[in-house]
Amino acid sequence: MRSFLLTAIVLFTLSAPGMQAEAQEGRRIVAYYTAWSIYARNYFVTDIQAQKLTHINYAFANIANGEIALGDRWADIEKPYPGDSWDDPLRGNFNALLTLKERHPHVKTLISVGGWTWSGRFSDVAVSEDSRSRFSASCVDFMTRYGFDGVDIDWEYPVSGGLASNRTREEDRENFTLLLAELRRQIDARGVADKRTYLLTIAAPAGSGTYANIEINRIHPLLDWINLMSYDFNGGWSDRTGFNAGLFAASENEDKLPGPNAADALQAYLTAGVPPVKLQMGVPFYGRGWRGVANVNNGLHQAHRGVSSGTWENGVLDYSDLVDNYLPTYTRHWHEEAKVPWLYNPDTGIMISYDDPESLALKVNYVNE
Repeated sequence: MRSFLLTAIVLFTLSAPGMQAEAQEGRRIVAYYTAWSIYARNYFVTDIQAQKLTHINYAFANIANGEIALGDRWADIEKPYPGDSWDDPLRGNFNALLTLKERHPHVKTLISVGGWTWSGRFSDVAVSEDSRSRFSASCVDFMTRYGFDGVDIDWEYPVSGGLASNRTREEDRENFTLLLAELRRQIDARGVADKRTYLLTIAAPAGSGTYANIEINRIHPLLDWINLMSYDFNGGWSDRTGFNAGLFAASENEDKLPGPNAADALQAYLTAGVPPVKLQMGVPFYGRGWRGVANVNNGLHQAHRGVSSGTWENGVLDYSDLVDNYLPTYTRHWHEEAKVPWLYNPDTGIMISYDDPESLALKVNYVNE
């Protein structure tokens, strides 16, 4: 999970009726809310349109000394929201989420641990029976102390594929399964004691090189569902421009290869035995941009000179920013194979891959079918 505001909505099925009815029918719409949203973005828990969601993953908790730890103490538990008092035992986003759930009882919240930036210590907490037990116990305590309904593990990634500074081991593949088994055991035990159900989910990779390093067939029975990170297929790390989150493969690229896409990733998990009801397709509410792109093929699958400017960080553009500042002057193109749009301006040499209402509707239809 890359670090962006409301990075993705992950979904299984959607339809038009009210959300509480949808939640009762077993459909899930899960959104990530990031701790840093309260700063430059000026987007608070009180701004979340909870009536449109069933679950909110709070990103992120960190790992320290073998246990889960607060990621941003001020944002998480100290920042005063309207109505909070200085002597309240809990403030910040965590308390605001509790208040949100009082207004929207159908919504459940999960604490997401790790993410792209804070996955460096997962290998150490998963390495032994004692370390797995200690970490799991800390997650259960954290979850119940702060009023969450579950834990979402975002290990990016076991064995390889994350930050170069991450500690990794070849045995991460098996240890990840053992860690999830211990988490499931302790979470269920707390659920029995509390006479309620707690959730355990993961954010899972959509690239074949990374999901090969997890035991998909063994972990899905331990999980309530899997949030598939079916986005960030291309970005500043790519040699050529491409789609951030194509639904299907685009085969006319430079190497004449299909390239990563959401449908192929979903099918890989289904083939590995994951029940459809346990699989969530992730979609991004942001685009990825490149600069120095030649006016060939309207900028698609072309060499570039780095990422473009962005909304909050270079190369990443919020959908609202695209609507306000790019769609009026850039040309929108549509890829009939991949079922996603892109923008290109030959004068600026900037190409942007993104999702819009048309592509999201097709993704929803695909999931429903």
